[in-house]
Amino acid sequence: MAKQTEHVHVCSPEGNGIGRGIARALALAAAGADVAVVGRTSATITAVADEIVARGGRAEPFVCDVTDGVAVDGLVSAVVGEFGGLTVLVNNAMAPAHGLLLDVDEATYRGAMESGPTATWRMMRACHPHLSGHGRIVNLGSAAGIRWDPSGTGAYAAAKEAVRVLTRTAACEWARDGIRVNAILPLANSDTMEEWFRLEPEAAQGYLATVPLGRLGDPETDIGPAVVFLCSDASRYITGHTLAADGGQALVR
Repeated sequence: MAKQTEHVHVCSPEGNGIGRGIARALALAAAGADVAVVGRTSATITAVADEIVARGGRAEPFVCDVTDGVAVDGLVSAVVGEFGGLTVLVNNAMAPAHGLLLDVDEATYRGAMESGPTATWRMMRACHPHLSGHGRIVNLGSAAGIRWDPSGTGAYAAAKEAVRVLTRTAACEWARDGIRVNAILPLANSDTMEEWFRLEPEAAQGYLATVPLGRLGDPETDIGPAVVFLCSDASRYITGHTLAADGGQALVR
């Protein structure tokens, strides 16, 4: 390696979403992280890595399905081999699972659990040996899990709340190993959000009215810095915490 920097593993979703914004923010922050951009689709993650490189950062794409335990073990070995170490893990992968409980089929529900909490648990365990003594983990939850009425998002919310429980548990169990573990609840613009605003403008505007700051966050400039903070020494006394980066919408209890 040309420089000794942070080594970051990012589970990046398809499209122009939060994972892409976080990867770019981490790579271009003052810490100058090296970023392993991970996802199932080579073209998507390569495009994100190329964007980071074009802006002066270092990034490498790694194709992996995080619902495959054997693939995850191989991925972590490959990342450590490429960058020489691993100090930060950001878990962002999650399959959608929206709809009323009576309408969500079992395959969709299982897919949410496999790609969300199970993959998060799997990634944390695989990375633990490399994170011991200096590591930071940031997992992505959702305000859907703490909303007073999660109707229409129950399966998704259940998966995201399971991620928060794993976050708190790992923070307590791994503090002695020198690993800090936190979660964020992001609310940001994305391809999916833009499509929703186009198809159901009245409902979308009603949702936006519940955000005190009156807008959706930007994945790179609003959500990314929150993750950078939780990965930095500025948050060295924070672990097991849930940070809502949502314009004031959620009340985290």
